[in-house]
Amino acid sequence: MKFAGEITDPVHRYIRFSEIERDIVDTAVFQRLRRIRQLAGAHLVYPSAQHSRFEHSIGTMHVAGYAGETLFAKGYFNDEDKVQQLRLAALLHDIGHGPFSHLFEEILMARHNVNHEDMGKQIISHSEIGDILGKHGYSPSNICKLSFGQSKIKFFNEIIAGGLSADMMDYLPRDGLFTGVEYGKIDYHRLISSFEVTTAGHLAINRSALYSLESMLISRYEMYKSVYFHKTVRSAEVMLLRSIMLADEQLNLTDKTLDNYLNLTDEIILEQMCLLGSSNKGAARLAGDYKSRKLLKCVYEKFLHSHDKLNRKMNARTLYDLESQITEAAHIKEENTIFVDASSASSMPKTTTKEEISSILLVEKEHEYETPVTDIPLIASITGSLDMLRVYTTVENRNAVEKSTKKVLGNEESPYWRELYGIQQ
Repeated sequence: MKFAGEITDPVHRYIRFSEIERDIVDTAVFQRLRRIRQLAGAHLVYPSAQHSRFEHSIGTMHVAGYAGETLFAKGYFNDEDKVQQLRLAALLHDIGHGPFSHLFEEILMARHNVNHEDMGKQIISHSEIGDILGKHGYSPSNICKLSFGQSKIKFFNEIIAGGLSADMMDYLPRDGLFTGVEYGKIDYHRLISSFEVTTAGHLAINRSALYSLESMLISRYEMYKSVYFHKTVRSAEVMLLRSIMLADEQLNLTDKTLDNYLNLTDEIILEQMCLLGSSNKGAARLAGDYKSRKLLKCVYEKFLHSHDKLNRKMNARTLYDLESQITEAAHIKEENTIFVDASSASSMPKTTTKEEISSILLVEKEHEYETPVTDIPLIASITGSLDMLRVYTTVENRNAVEKSTKKVLGNEESPYWRELYGIQQ
């Protein structure tokens, strides 16, 4: 590859870029990612977590390119230009994210059944990015397919997303660095240097790198517990979610037309919600308190083991129903005072088909074989889902809501508790 320049990066040290990559990064569409934080509200707990989707996308491009070069050198494909295609796909894998990243996506999915990948496909196909790809001789359709796991080359899809993805190999060390926690440190160089491709065309690692994979998966698990699901981080995010939901119809935030979507960034919609004032007191109050870091207090918390079924039942009985029961028990009449947060994440990364990985492909000398994660003790210990249930409220109502929550959820004699956990009377 011919490179046109170099970027200094605190995670990967130096990232080289080609002419087409520079042209894409310089577009207004891509520069917008500078104004979308990678970790939404985490900076209110970890002040240095101000990093954005912009640098993460460039870092993912770098790691994907390294993976492509490694597999090209090992003879798994013979068209060197495919390394450039792989880098472009990785660079654009997050181009469709909206404000506050996955938080905004939750509402977009609920209102329109559209996710950031759907928006990404629109952006690549119908913006100046598609024109740049075409000008340099690349098919926007093909790059789009590769960006979102639909390429005919299976191991390319798995480099972009999956248990060995460039995405994870960038966000874990980047999030760890900028939050200041130690859990995100991984040896992705060792993992990528061990990459192989099976006869069926899937990405595998040499067995000698298994310990590095174990370490990365455990790092991901610890980052969820200590950062992504941190109770105060989630407090901030719950406030944002509810504020956006309350303001959406008035401000038309989830209008998914491309021009509107590309004008939305974290600070823009936060200011819009803060300015609603008396026309939407609930949204304005939550947005203003978020901006001033007057966060909700957690009065109930339970982390659930993989065998519990709470979150499935929470989907059947909406969170609002549980909130109303706690509100009634606390004798509180003010709306938007009690918030139930039921969050769930797979303890294992997802495959390109959005399923939790259940096995690992290993290569040893001339042999290749599939090992279930349950056969690897350290990884087996964290399989399943990491589920969390919390109840938040304002400082003024903390004591009353804590007592009412205990009545509803706090002991095995509660009918609601029995129903949630499937215990027969």
